[in-house]
Amino acid sequence: MEAQLKRGFIEACVLATVAGRESYGYQIVKDAPAALELTESTLYPVLKRLEQAGCITARSAEHNGRLRKYYRITDAGRARIEEFLAAWPAVQNIYRYVEGAQS
Repeated sequence: MEAQLKRGFIEACVLATVAGRESYGYQIVKDAPAALELTESTLYPVLKRLEQAGCITARSAEHNGRLRKYYRITDAGRARIEEFLAAWPAVQNIYRYVEGAQS
């Protein structure tokens, strides 16, 4: 997937990943769609942005002697997912337009 297009989906996918249950960085990378090719170095700035925007909260807990940060979605994060999904018809129209150029 092209980098610009992928970047537009990362935040929504991260929010969707923590929507069902809280999770931590490595697990979010594993759970995200493979097509995103999400890495931890890409993920952590996204998590920071989402936390600053109030879309997720974070808590630290010890795991095997080390602190691990766990992330959970907030109401603002759920609203962001709804906004993303509401934009889908416009995305489909653009896709059909581009697809029409192949005819």
